[in-house]
Amino acid sequence: MDLAYAPEDLAFRDEVRTWIAENYDSDLREQMAQSKNGYLDKAGQVRWQKKLAARGWAAPDWPVEYGGPGFTPSQRYIFNMEMSLAGVPTSSPMGLKMVAPVIMAFGDEAQKAKHLPPILSSDVWWCQGYSEPGAGSDLASLKMSAVRDGDDYVLNGSKIWTTHAQWADWMFCLVRTEATGKAQNGISFLLVDMTTPGISIRPLPTLDGPPEGEQEINQVFFDNVRVPVSNRIGEENKGWTYAKYLLEFERGNAYAPGLRAALRKVRKIASAELDGSGAPLITDGDFRRKLADMEIRIDALDAQELRVFMGRSAGQSVGAVSSMLKCLGSETQQAISELALEAAGVYAAPFVEDTWAHLRGETNEPRPGPDYAGPIAPAYFNYRKTSIYAGSNEIQHNIMAKLILGL
Repeated sequence: MDLAYAPEDLAFRDEVRTWIAENYDSDLREQMAQSKNGYLDKAGQVRWQKKLAARGWAAPDWPVEYGGPGFTPSQRYIFNMEMSLAGVPTSSPMGLKMVAPVIMAFGDEAQKAKHLPPILSSDVWWCQGYSEPGAGSDLASLKMSAVRDGDDYVLNGSKIWTTHAQWADWMFCLVRTEATGKAQNGISFLLVDMTTPGISIRPLPTLDGPPEGEQEINQVFFDNVRVPVSNRIGEENKGWTYAKYLLEFERGNAYAPGLRAALRKVRKIASAELDGSGAPLITDGDFRRKLADMEIRIDALDAQELRVFMGRSAGQSVGAVSSMLKCLGSETQQAISELALEAAGVYAAPFVEDTWAHLRGETNEPRPGPDYAGPIAPAYFNYRKTSIYAGSNEIQHNIMAKLILGL
């Protein structure tokens, strides 16, 4: 693995930096500075992703035949790194990074033609219908039924922890089409129009207390919802295969670039805040040791991610290594959010429920402390979920033990 940049790679890096400087405007920067999770509201996300789409960079991992930019592995790494270091909004993954690869790999030509272009342009938004009240990390135990009735499936049941379902136009959904035999063999993968009669959405409050604009998770109910059989991906009862393929992308996304940016923010906070003796916290030996430990963890994760993505570019499956990346990345993400709390000190203690209220002109109440302190506690509480979603880290350790160690 050659990590030396060629002259053309350096030129591409400068091109990306110039584009960011010209397109990442002050309004987006202000919103992102107060974001608790790296995302904006739907309007802000769409505005940013349409800028990327206009440049041809909305889907850096997509093949050229479907509208991808044709990046080399080094260009893809540089692009992700520069975007993360600049602190731009994280691209909403459900369409671009999760269901799109499944449609490309297993969908028919009609499904590709219908769904891929509006995903690329961010004209259509997606949510994920996997977890249920009784089926989370043990996803194969899902029970939401899809009964064949002529050219339709009739869906009954519910999905839970559904991120941004209130914004979604479509859902990719796992349903049970066969109740006998091995649980994994009775699951099908459906694409569901969220405007279909019988679908209702209930928001679920979370520990970080999001207002409506930042509402993340929901429970979605299906009451005799009719979905055309033509919306099924691949074969009936083979959905578990497609679901596992998708989870490789959900669990195997790059963490290291974003973690570097987050740690850089912690360093800035520690340079501004004082320790108990009145000196900048960044000069405290114990705190510097914690920063160094985080840097080492990020470097190790970065090296592993580079190996994986180089292999993926050569056509190799991510496999169980995606579980390792998910564990290391999510745990480091949580650790950095804890370090940010420590760096901000007393200014992180007042909990700001709506970090964007002052940007929307809805309040003139002054905040305690500097602006950077507002989203620190909400981010800490929000990131408690990272070791749970996409399959809890305990489940990921079981996967690694079985598929890598052979236990």
